[in-house]
Amino acid sequence: MSGLLDGKRLLITGVLTDQSIAFSAAKLAQEQGAQVVLTGYGRMSLVERIAKRLPKPVGEIIELDVSNAEHLAGLADRVREQVDGLDGVVHSIGFAPQSVLGGEFLNAEWDDVATAVQISTYSYKALATACLPLLGRGSSIVGLTFDATLAWPVYDWMGVAKAGLESASRYLALHLGKQGIRSNLVSAGPLRTMAAKSIPGFEQFEDKWVERAPLGWDLTDTDAAGRAICALLSDWFPATTGTVIHVDGGFHAVGA
Repeated sequence: MSGLLDGKRLLITGVLTDQSIAFSAAKLAQEQGAQVVLTGYGRMSLVERIAKRLPKPVGEIIELDVSNAEHLAGLADRVREQVDGLDGVVHSIGFAPQSVLGGEFLNAEWDDVATAVQISTYSYKALATACLPLLGRGSSIVGLTFDATLAWPVYDWMGVAKAGLESASRYLALHLGKQGIRSNLVSAGPLRTMAAKSIPGFEQFEDKWVERAPLGWDLTDTDAAGRAICALLSDWFPATTGTVIHVDGGFHAVGA
């Protein structure tokens, strides 16, 4: 039986633990027939160890610091060492210094805000353009956001960065559309990932989400978000670009 992603060659960033959305996406993608190339940053030995928990072996993990111009410039060549092109890219990258989170919105300094914007927003465009020589018509770029239409307690400048990410995705859709390349985001509800744990006070979303989401919400299940990513990477959304797919149990659609 054929899989949803049979023959697809995918670059997936952000696999740091097996609780991450990126890990779920990589696992499901392999199960659906894709060949997966992974990048990592910082704790490379940890990424290599986690990658061994995937259903199938992957090649050498590519070190990628999205703030490093040399890493970005050499990315396409590094990817070519494993596959001859790409059909999809998953951007699961975000970072903000503690000084711009947890209620510190008014006190945040520009240098720290700039770091959050560069890593969490600009890197979406930077990753896309670094991979552009490998992408052909019908390719898909998918990123991860947390509903930026609202101001959330403690999320502060990361919320601003995510709003920028959502706008950047729309502009990528505009500028890459003529090449037949799609750009979409998945907005997941709160999940107990390493990224969420790094945000002071983020747990205050959890109870309310579980109570209010029409479909309910499992704080530890990244499978639904991973499935949405894989669907957007597939050929089943050929005319969908510049949009945000909510995978949050329906919370975004109801009043709190």
